[in-house]
Amino acid sequence: MIRALFPGTFDPVHMGHIDIAERAAKLFSKLTVAVYDKPLKSLLLSPEERLYLTRESLKHIENIEVTGYSGLTVEYARKINAQVIVRGLRVFSDFEHEFRMTLANHHLAPDIEVVAFITSDRYTFLSSTTVREIASLGGNIEGMVPKIVQEVLRKRFFELGENQTIVPLNYLRD
Repeated sequence: MIRALFPGTFDPVHMGHIDIAERAAKLFSKLTVAVYDKPLKSLLLSPEERLYLTRESLKHIENIEVTGYSGLTVEYARKINAQVIVRGLRVFSDFEHEFRMTLANHHLAPDIEVVAFITSDRYTFLSSTTVREIASLGGNIEGMVPKIVQEVLRKRFFELGENQTIVPLNYLRD
């Protein structure tokens, strides 16, 4: 039995994440999708909201459990007896970041392997940052995120109003 860990901030969970989780769940006996609670970036959703949305988005997959965690990913992998960390790669720039992170993780935990899934072509443009920006501008995010995530984002940006400063507008407004 091989147990795998798919960590991330999932702010919010999107169809690219779901695609990677579905594919990884076919290869591993148990897949733990772990929502990191305190990343070094500003978040739109609380850890509880991200856990809820991720659980709801993945509940159709029997061998997946969704948990929260903090601290080093490799330490959490050891805690749950995961032998593999699952990562997703969308574009070339992801590779450099993931490569450095994998080398650091192998230094810390040489017994834990990293398996990278290449994203499906229909999701290569998709990132949580892109979803947040489109949603913050009132754009259509249907097909990018599950319905429940659409509803939560719509409500959140309505509450924040037009002058929200949580989501930096990078390029879609221009």
